[in-house]
Amino acid sequence: MTDMPQKSDFERIRAGYSEVAGRSMSLHADAYTEPAWYKADLQAVIARTWQWVCHVEKLRQPGSYVTVDIAERPIVVVRDREGVLRAFYNVCKHRAHALLSGEGQTSRIMCPYHAWVYKLDGQLVRAPETEHLEDFSTDDICLDAVQVEEFCGFVFVNLAPEAAPLREQSGNLGTEIRHWAPDIDDLTFGHRLTYDIRSNWKNVVDNFLECYHCPTAHKDFCDLVDMDTYKVTTYGIYSSHMAEAGKGANSAYDVSNATVRTHAVWWLWPTTCLMRYPGRSSMIVLNIIPAGPDRTLETYDFFLETPEPDAMELEAIRYLDEVLQREDIDIVESVQRGMTTPAFTQGRIVDDPSGSGKSEHAVHHFHGLMLDAYEKAFSA
Repeated sequence: MTDMPQKSDFERIRAGYSEVAGRSMSLHADAYTEPAWYKADLQAVIARTWQWVCHVEKLRQPGSYVTVDIAERPIVVVRDREGVLRAFYNVCKHRAHALLSGEGQTSRIMCPYHAWVYKLDGQLVRAPETEHLEDFSTDDICLDAVQVEEFCGFVFVNLAPEAAPLREQSGNLGTEIRHWAPDIDDLTFGHRLTYDIRSNWKNVVDNFLECYHCPTAHKDFCDLVDMDTYKVTTYGIYSSHMAEAGKGANSAYDVSNATVRTHAVWWLWPTTCLMRYPGRSSMIVLNIIPAGPDRTLETYDFFLETPEPDAMELEAIRYLDEVLQREDIDIVESVQRGMTTPAFTQGRIVDDPSGSGKSEHAVHHFHGLMLDAYEKAFSA
């Protein structure tokens, strides 16, 4: 295969896929293992979709900023002095040095290489020793802007200039989230878990989108929630995963005093997962970050009623970190190894028309979105 997939490669990836989940095969294993398909994922998917950055609390004050890499490209998001949220490539227009790092507060954006200074709206205002240059004016130079949007208490960016706003693309997702989490804007950061996984990012998403494996792999989780109430519904660019908390004792963590009794989860195409577990009011954001053909980074950010987790939340964090994540990481790493062998090319999608959690119709939905993105890229 060349550096980027060709049309014939795309036809092989799509072969076996049916728009009817009960007739469909999964994506071809090459999409999960070949370096060329990882490059295609970055260009055709990650660089053209809305990507999660942070909770809005990090960017409420003028001068606050956050840096992030999207599709392996450096981005900075900043609140300017007038309160406008802006995003730019984090690249100086002089010699391409990174401008800001990490997160924090600033009154200006100054390049640490040659001290070129930009206002928070991206406009260059100072370039030392340039007064003798011909045809040079700071008024003509501005940082390259990136689309940015506040959505349900969170900040997202999209590198594609032509992309429609997230609130338009996502249909009723915002209304649905705010129904279940009306205080989402007021939650505050409480804890972060990070993982470095030896598996392709699409395997991580596939695994997240179905609970067909839960009775076998996550026995604690099947007591935490009532699997008989688990319902998965797919929409345009998201899916919802709903279940009631289990009524008896469980070995995951104690939810007997929980004020939130519904396990409400949303997957937003392609890499953002918003989770509201039983307990106090909270929102967990799983950000899935492609880092190589067989490598994925994950962050789990816990947004809570208070900066310090309570006893129930500490137990939930421990359970997610030491039990549930360990189980899932072992699964997706094993799947990645299996996909590199001659023994596997595609697998059958297991579909339950009733929308049960023990079904892979949300995986099929994800694969359809992947194929649509690939097709658009190949026809461009």
